[in-house]
Amino acid sequence: MRGNEFLDKMELIAPAYVEAADAEPKKKKKSIWIKCGAIAACLALVIYAGTRLFSQNSRGNVTALPMLTVSEDESGFGYEGYMAYDISELVSGNPWSEDLKLSTLPVYKNHLTYEGDGIMSGGDFDKMQEFLLEVAGRLGLDADKLTVTDDSPDEETKQRIIEEWQKLGAAVPDGYFNPTTLTVKADGLRIQVNQSMTATVFFEPALSLPEEYNFTPYASYDDVLAVAEYLKTEYKSFIGIDNPQVSICGGDYDIYARRSYYIGFFDASGNETEQIINHNFNSVFFHCDEEGKLYMASIDQPDLSEKVGDYPIITLEKAKELLLNGNFVTSVPCKFSGKEYVKKAELIYRTGSFAEYYMPYYRFYVELPEEKRENGLKTYGAFYVPAVDSAYISDMPTWSGNIN
Repeated sequence: MRGNEFLDKMELIAPAYVEAADAEPKKKKKSIWIKCGAIAACLALVIYAGTRLFSQNSRGNVTALPMLTVSEDESGFGYEGYMAYDISELVSGNPWSEDLKLSTLPVYKNHLTYEGDGIMSGGDFDKMQEFLLEVAGRLGLDADKLTVTDDSPDEETKQRIIEEWQKLGAAVPDGYFNPTTLTVKADGLRIQVNQSMTATVFFEPALSLPEEYNFTPYASYDDVLAVAEYLKTEYKSFIGIDNPQVSICGGDYDIYARRSYYIGFFDASGNETEQIINHNFNSVFFHCDEEGKLYMASIDQPDLSEKVGDYPIITLEKAKELLLNGNFVTSVPCKFSGKEYVKKAELIYRTGSFAEYYMPYYRFYVELPEEKRENGLKTYGAFYVPAVDSAYISDMPTWSGNIN
C-alpha cells in the first residue's frame, strides 16, 4: 500500500489497535544449555542425520541437498475454504494426477523477503522493466514510445504520510517509500509489474466479447471453456506460449450459491515435471467483470533462477499418513474433522511471496461439517502437507489445535 491509499486507510484504523500491535510481545529466544549430555545427544543427532541423508543419496541420483523450512500460513484475512455441493465441482486444470509416479521435484529459492513491517524487498527492477516492456510488446505497443513510472509517492504525499504516522506516535518504517511496482500506460491499457514478477494488464474500459460468448462471473463451465478457446486464438501473441493448455479453475460458490470459474493457460510442452512447473509458476489468466467484459489479464513469471535442487517426493499415501498425524499447515480455524472427511488431494507449489522456498505440497480438501449451510452447500478447507521427503524438512509442521 502506497501514497494516498495509505492515507485513506489510516482513517479507518483505531489508534488502540496500532498501540496494541506495537505492544505485542516478541518471541523469546530459546535458552542454550551447555551440558555434556546435551552435547553428546546433539552429536548423535548430527551423525544420524548425516547418515540418513547419505543413505538417501546412495539410493539414487539425489546429491547432497540443503534442509528446507516450511512456510507459515500466508492467507491473511479469512481462511482458504471452498464451497460446493460436491467436491467434484471444484476444478483446477492441474496436470498432476495420482497416476504420475514422480520421484523428485525441483525446489527454488524465493528471492523476495519481507521486513518486520511487511515491506517487500529483493525485486530486480531491471528485470521487472524488461518484463513490463515485453508484455507491452505482446499487446502491439511500441516500447520506445512508453514511459515507465513507479509507485513511489511524491514529496508532498510523503510528508502527509509522515505526519499521519506522527499523530499515532510512530515513525514511518525504513523502506516504506521504496517503489514496489512499475507501470506503463497507453490508450485503453494500463500494464503493471510487481516484484513477484506478475504482469497485470487492465483494459480501460473493459472489452466486450462477441455476443455468442458468455464470460459473466456465473457462466457455466462449458460457456467458460468456449470463451477460453476464443481467447487462445484472439490473444495468441499476448499469451506467448508455444503449446497453450486451457486451465479452467474454480467451480466453487459464493454465499448466494452462485458458481464461478476463471480462465488460465499454461505451456503443455515438455515432460510431466515441466508441465507441473509451468502450471504453478508460468501461467496466463483472464478475468471478467459483472457484465461479462474482459477487464483484466495477468502473466506470472516468478524468478526461478536459483534452483536449490531436485528433492525426493513422498507418495500421496504417505502424505495422507502425515495429514492424519497432524503434520500439516492450514489457515482453517476449525478442528481437523477426520479421515472420513478428506475428499480430494492434488500436488501443487505454494508460491506466496512470504515463502522462503517455492516447494511442492499436497493440498488436501477436507470437508468441514460444522460449516455446512442450510441450502446444502458444503465447505472444504485446504490443508497442506509438504511433498518433499521429511528427511529434508527442518521444521515439519505439527498441528496443535490452532491455526498454524
